[in-house]
Amino acid sequence: MSLELFSGLEWLQKPPESFRAECKALPRSGNDLGANARRLARYRLDGNQLNRLGGILNNAISIGHDLRPLTHFRLGLLGTGTLDLIVPALVASSARHGVALDCVLGGYDQALQDALSPQSPLYSQPLDAVLLAIDHRSLPLKATPGDHSAAEQIVSQCAELIETMCNAISANSGALCILQTIAKPPERLFGSLDRSMPGTLTSMLNALNLRILDIAKGSGHVLLDVDGTADLVGQSAWCSPSEWNLAKLPFASACVPLYAEHAARLLGSLRGKARKCLILDLDNTVWGGVIGDDGLEGIKVAQGDATGEAHLDLQRAALSLRDRGVVIAVSSKNSDDVARRPFREHPEMLLKEEHISVFQANWDDKATNIRAIAGELNLGLDAMVFVDDNPFERDLVRRMLPDVAVPEMPEDPALYARTLMAAGYFEAVSFSEEDRNRSKSYEDNARRVTLQRKAGNLSEYLQSLDMRITFAPFDTVGRARIAQLINKSNQFNLTTRRYTEAQVAELEGARDAFTLQVRLEDKFGDNGMISVVICRLIQPATWDIDTWLMSCRVLGRQVENMVLRELILQGRRAGIKRLTGAWYPTEKNDLVRDHFPKIGFSKTAEREDGATFWEISTDVVPETAPMVIKRAGLPSME
Repeated sequence: MSLELFSGLEWLQKPPESFRAECKALPRSGNDLGANARRLARYRLDGNQLNRLGGILNNAISIGHDLRPLTHFRLGLLGTGTLDLIVPALVASSARHGVALDCVLGGYDQALQDALSPQSPLYSQPLDAVLLAIDHRSLPLKATPGDHSAAEQIVSQCAELIETMCNAISANSGALCILQTIAKPPERLFGSLDRSMPGTLTSMLNALNLRILDIAKGSGHVLLDVDGTADLVGQSAWCSPSEWNLAKLPFASACVPLYAEHAARLLGSLRGKARKCLILDLDNTVWGGVIGDDGLEGIKVAQGDATGEAHLDLQRAALSLRDRGVVIAVSSKNSDDVARRPFREHPEMLLKEEHISVFQANWDDKATNIRAIAGELNLGLDAMVFVDDNPFERDLVRRMLPDVAVPEMPEDPALYARTLMAAGYFEAVSFSEEDRNRSKSYEDNARRVTLQRKAGNLSEYLQSLDMRITFAPFDTVGRARIAQLINKSNQFNLTTRRYTEAQVAELEGARDAFTLQVRLEDKFGDNGMISVVICRLIQPATWDIDTWLMSCRVLGRQVENMVLRELILQGRRAGIKRLTGAWYPTEKNDLVRDHFPKIGFSKTAEREDGATFWEISTDVVPETAPMVIKRAGLPSME
């Protein structure tokens, strides 16, 4: 079962018998093509099914079909072997993760030439990223058993070659580079000694993968851990000599769905599609048994009991996810006091009440509770993952809330934790201290909501928060977090323009741009970086707001007024007479449809697609909120 879990993507539902017919009908879906494709992509598809769905999406993308709610991503693909055989699976799997993938292929076995040449067809259109999908057969690797010096030289040559290609890709296209680690073939020259013997292919590839990791870290590129993916199913299953000889397929065709899934997760994460909240059922999920029937002493959640230890594994997984910033919530059909009792009183429980940001225990249906959780956290339903042992509840949530991710759970609770983690809902391309503290910030926000209910009015509530706002230009310290916010923020994001970390770095010293990173603290804690603004000088006295995004966690605290005030004050100092801005509608950002008029902008134009255009004079001073203002790297305006 464990091997099939990974190779068969068994956290996904089996496709319906009507899958082929539904694919055939897809091109006639009109404006619903993207939504219908995403629904079909969420099934457990084999290679043929991925090819069928991917081919339809490829055709739709090539003719410019609007695939909303999928988000467009143009990916260059360079590497080893016949990568065109993998493209349809990549396209279909990307739809599973909310991405309409447009692939631009380099020439067969021309990765180095295509990367280095500015005239390469690869660069004929703007790219969001380039996947450098090379394996050991593309590199000048030669076994030198026992010769440590020669082995080091070979590894360095290979690493320099990869770094050269990455640098060329960045210089020629400005695109992000996605670097693959390199899967090791299963053949061993010395058996168990291969790993430690200098100069063997195994030891050199281990060393090279560490160098690839360093290249990615040092340049702001992204890592796709293909070596780790191959380890999930085993090197002998991943590497197929016969398929390489026959079709130059860089790995076994049976592993294409797994490879495409892992690559698509990464692309989804780059577009801000990774999930943020784990919602847990309780009875027979967090513990064995039914607390209302079996009582505190009857539920199974203890060391020394096989079933109890299985459920504790799921609790450990939830706590590990919380430690990296995933928000934990509960949805249980139960009386609230009964559901909370194990968290408060059972000595073997690892998951405690204080770990849970929202606790919904009542007799409403699970879909209603999940909507309530999303509302209280101010997160979209597409940020939610719901884990429940009961197939009826899983099916109900899938039908009523199709944006919520609901993994298929195995019958054996010992595999609950592994299934959840294998599904990769929380894929990350970076990790910061602010990510680590995200779950705590949501818990702090719940306390703010409680305080707001007690306050007599909004002004009184805001005054009681003791807020401190800090403005600073883009800098090297905030660069990674700024890029992360730009690429992950979808709701409070006026233009949804995306920038790589390298492009953010270019803005730090740009003479024709003004940038802000904004942080907020209050008496409950540090909210971290909550807003990013990029203004571009488009006329001698005009700044155009290219990007304005903000964390939804701070909505209702008049932060946007304070940001506008800072833009106006800094603009005046720079001789700016007016600010202009636009709202471009997406599936997610209707929240900020009226952002500009609410803070005093006047409409100047509107397009047929719904986009609106706005301006405000820097003579206007917006209403301020009760906050202490701090500036770092900016002149004082007081």
